[in-house]
Amino acid sequence: MSTLIPPLVKEKKRLLTVQVDLLKEGMKGFNLKYYRELKVGQLRMLLISEEIAKEGISPLIDTILTDPDISKRLYVAIVRGDFDEYMNSQLGVQEDLDYYLYRMFKHYDGQGKLTVVNLHQFMKMLHSPANSPVVPVFEASSGNFQYQGTGIFKNDKLIETTNKMEEQIYQLIDNDHFLKYFPIRDLSFVLGHVTANVQWYMDKKYSELKLTVQLNGRLDEIAREHNLLTRDEFSKFETEIELYLEEQTTKFLKKLQENKVDPLQLRKYTLRPFSKPLNGEEWSNRWEQMEVTVDYDINIQPLTDIKN
Repeated sequence: MSTLIPPLVKEKKRLLTVQVDLLKEGMKGFNLKYYRELKVGQLRMLLISEEIAKEGISPLIDTILTDPDISKRLYVAIVRGDFDEYMNSQLGVQEDLDYYLYRMFKHYDGQGKLTVVNLHQFMKMLHSPANSPVVPVFEASSGNFQYQGTGIFKNDKLIETTNKMEEQIYQLIDNDHFLKYFPIRDLSFVLGHVTANVQWYMDKKYSELKLTVQLNGRLDEIAREHNLLTRDEFSKFETEIELYLEEQTTKFLKKLQENKVDPLQLRKYTLRPFSKPLNGEEWSNRWEQMEVTVDYDINIQPLTDIKN
């Protein structure tokens, strides 16, 4: 366990690290190494190593939940790499590094663009039938702390982290329905100010799921030799993007089916009047076998005039 001290007093910050088996044992160890008593009520971020997250984090979370001094609104994130090395490398470069990280989480909380989850939200997802909790994943190195994607949990174990394309799709169809920039490297395009109107349809037998996405945006950059696009060329570009996104979104949804996880909370579409909702196991089995179809309808505005 590691913590940055002091949290409030204006003196040179340093990293405290203790080797322990239990969370409360770590709290005691910190107080034996520091002349001030650390107050757990000051805790605002909980950063968990990827290795521990893959083993399961329920014991850790349960210990924190039983402590009335710790806020249930503290941010939770998964970290790859050596976070202690990153913190030590930055202490002499950036003042109030801990506050800077907290403000980053605070800034993106509720704005979309990347996944931000607090302890209360995580526990709500964990204890909801068939829902799969999600947590942001960062990678730390000696001079960098970078967002990697959304970590998807099965029960309390991290089993999958979205890649770059999956992350953009996830943000569009579930989290915020907006991306300021949407690079599609395979097609050499960058779309800008992209908004998505998302519709899900599930049949009464829970055997078919259809996703329809109305995507609006503009063509911000194209790495191809075109000064002025004709209407036919531009129409071909739109079709090319539609087919590509349909393929990538279908692959993403099928991966979720194979892992039997539901970070999109699709089970809610099985709730109907006068019928008993599917329990977690029933939904998991239905979701794994469900036929999935994806349809994108794209309306892209060019940045330059289009020739007839």
